[in-house]
Amino acid sequence: MKTFRNYIIIITVLSGLTGCSRVEDFQDDPNRPKNVGAESILPGIEVNAFSTIRAEAALASRQLAYINGVNSQQYYNWQRGSFGAYDNIKQVEKMVEEANKNSAKEYIALARFFKAYYFISLTETFGDIPYTEAVKKDNFYPKYDDQKSIYKNILAELALANTELSALNITLRGDLIYNGNLLKWRKLINSYRLRLLIDLSKKSDDTELNIKQAFADIVNNPGQNPVMESNDDSGALSFYNQVNNRYPYFNSNDLKTAYYMEKSFVDKLKVLKDPRLFTMAEKKNSTAGTDPADPFSYYDGLYGSGDLGQNSAKASNGLASRINPRYFNDPVNEPTLLMGYTELQFILAEAALRGWISGNANTYYLKGINASMNFYKVSSSDINTYLAQPEISLQPGKEIEQIMNQKHIALFFNTGWRIFFDQRRTGFPKFNTDGPGILNNGKVPKRWMYPSSEITNNNANLMNAVSKQYPGGDDINETMWLIK
Repeated sequence: MKTFRNYIIIITVLSGLTGCSRVEDFQDDPNRPKNVGAESILPGIEVNAFSTIRAEAALASRQLAYINGVNSQQYYNWQRGSFGAYDNIKQVEKMVEEANKNSAKEYIALARFFKAYYFISLTETFGDIPYTEAVKKDNFYPKYDDQKSIYKNILAELALANTELSALNITLRGDLIYNGNLLKWRKLINSYRLRLLIDLSKKSDDTELNIKQAFADIVNNPGQNPVMESNDDSGALSFYNQVNNRYPYFNSNDLKTAYYMEKSFVDKLKVLKDPRLFTMAEKKNSTAGTDPADPFSYYDGLYGSGDLGQNSAKASNGLASRINPRYFNDPVNEPTLLMGYTELQFILAEAALRGWISGNANTYYLKGINASMNFYKVSSSDINTYLAQPEISLQPGKEIEQIMNQKHIALFFNTGWRIFFDQRRTGFPKFNTDGPGILNNGKVPKRWMYPSSEITNNNANLMNAVSKQYPGGDDINETMWLIK
């Protein structure tokens, strides 16, 4: 895999190409590149898409708690989101433009995946969004497409991307993720298709979408639709101990001083004696209530919906664990995941449980836990001890909750808002809202309000989209089609 230094240089060059001055309208600089190939644009796109480590998502997902003020994500009082992903889609379109000049089909196929990824990130945030008319140079007032049609079209685009890549026998140039290996890209794309299909679980009876059959068709035909087979296939972006290439929270004073583990999350790991706790958290400073015979007793957290003053006092008294120092001391730390093998196994477990595929749900589920433990570099003996506990295996009537709880642990401080969206869809893991600090009338929001820029620039289409979807207006507690 190439180092980050390469793509920092590339991004700098690309930035230079986007601007122009009046002097440059009349003069040509022979030492300045006017065009770049698709292989030079790809690294910047990859870095942007795969950078999914989000402290705000960890707060909203009850993995971390914050003490330097009332945080809107932690207390569920956020409001408007951003349409910034459309700028990323424009960059993908630029890659397509360059690829078309040289008939570089591999970049055109990958562009289908990246556009799908960004459009999905937008629609799962807001609901209906501009899609068919989005990022068109001659259309400043794009209409909003309904969420169902967006998912339907994107699933078709991803299937086409897989087919197009399967016909190529080349090494992809400029690839930071898989070092040019197109088979691994196909595995990621098909695994991502399964993520989208499981996200549509509430629409499993929609005959037009035919979700269950589409899911089974992927899983039952690995030759045509390969999926990730190990952690080595994960969609991961590694970091390097070089300027601008380090872990995003390296040397973050805020992470060091203001972020603590969330109590209900810590308790979840303590109850099952989960060794991943030791890689995620630091021991609390106080030894009050600890037992030398129980290493888990040295860890505690702050209640996510708790009163800020009480949480701050608990932290000041050394009664809560900070996030493990590796997250702010290690410039390399762990990679950032767009989607990992671990997540795929939990998706397959859920699908098997729902009867979409014939595999054993518990087998997939245990594979997911094992893969997560390996990601966190837990020893084989500790993994075996953990998995040998009878309560770890899926229990009748509790399967979905167990799968989501394990996914909650596995996606700690990584993979963006994924676990929050899973909770929104399934109700698990349970996010506490009963503390005295909670806002939004004790509700977990279901979406973000549309950006204010749309009110100014595309108001008619926006108002039409809102009226079609949300009886209560553009509100964070309204329910989008995806989760009805």
